[in-house]
Amino acid sequence: MIGDRTVGRGFRTLSRLALPLLTGLVLATSPADAQATHILVITGLGGDPAHSETFTDWAARFIDAAVERHGVPAESVVYLAEKPDGDTRIHARSTSDNVRQAVADLSERAEPGDQVFILLIGHGSYARGESHFNLPGPDLSASDFALLLDQLSEQKVAFINVASASGGFVEALSGEDRTIITATKTGLERNEAFFGGYFVDAFAKDGADLDKDERVSLLEAFQFARQEVARAYEQDNRLLTEHAMLDDNGDGKGSGAPGLGQADGALAQTMFLVAQAAGQGTDDPVLQRLYEERAVLQRRIDELRALRDQMDPERYEAKFEELLVDLALKNREIRAREGGG
Repeated sequence: MIGDRTVGRGFRTLSRLALPLLTGLVLATSPADAQATHILVITGLGGDPAHSETFTDWAARFIDAAVERHGVPAESVVYLAEKPDGDTRIHARSTSDNVRQAVADLSERAEPGDQVFILLIGHGSYARGESHFNLPGPDLSASDFALLLDQLSEQKVAFINVASASGGFVEALSGEDRTIITATKTGLERNEAFFGGYFVDAFAKDGADLDKDERVSLLEAFQFARQEVARAYEQDNRLLTEHAMLDDNGDGKGSGAPGLGQADGALAQTMFLVAQAAGQGTDDPVLQRLYEERAVLQRRIDELRALRDQMDPERYEAKFEELLVDLALKNREIRAREGGG
């Protein structure tokens, strides 16, 4: 009993010491130092016109949301598609050779500490004990992608595979500073997966910002999409045949319910499509200052989330709520200055 109380006091003391240190460190960091975001979107083999159209729609909506809604520079987005005609944003056909080249190019452009989001949209398969992503020409397996990601060892990587039979990618790709999301729990869940459409909706529509900080984290997008998939199956009175998974602690074991107090979710909740608030760079010095102050608050929230497992839960919740209120007030100031009321 005495030992338990001592350990508890030790953790609470660590939290009290760590939080002021953390706050000071974040306040000393300029918003201009925020890491850049790089996005690679790949649509694979559709198999028929209806699926090809669906996959193209998901990719286009995700790219539009990233650029127009979340502020990712258009030049930071690379799009490989089954059919490269008809969309000027498409860089090349999504063959295995072009995928390999795109990842190699990313490794050249991305600076250490940058964020890299890789989104696979299409069909998957499971053969010879391994999950594959179906491409025009030869497919790429989970182990193939694992080798490609070795080139991004200095970046924070989010790898999202919304294809059927994608579950095997979790174990193969899991690693430090990586968030792996798959639409299915195993490679044996081969039925058509609908997770991808809702994952895109998380960024393209309202409703996924669960903590109301006016940003959507990777964790929030996963939670939103998984919930909407379950709701859709229930409404149609169908047996759920896809179980999305997330792994971000490097142990190769995905979780279907990551979040507070769970093994997975700590990294995913600090990853956003853009690392700093969009809209900075105004000629109005007051508005620029407000943008910078908002960026600091957002960083403080992100860093506090990273400390959650080391803090007393009540202290964590109180500090988290305090920062969210500060952020909401700051956003109100910004909207008023921008003329939005």
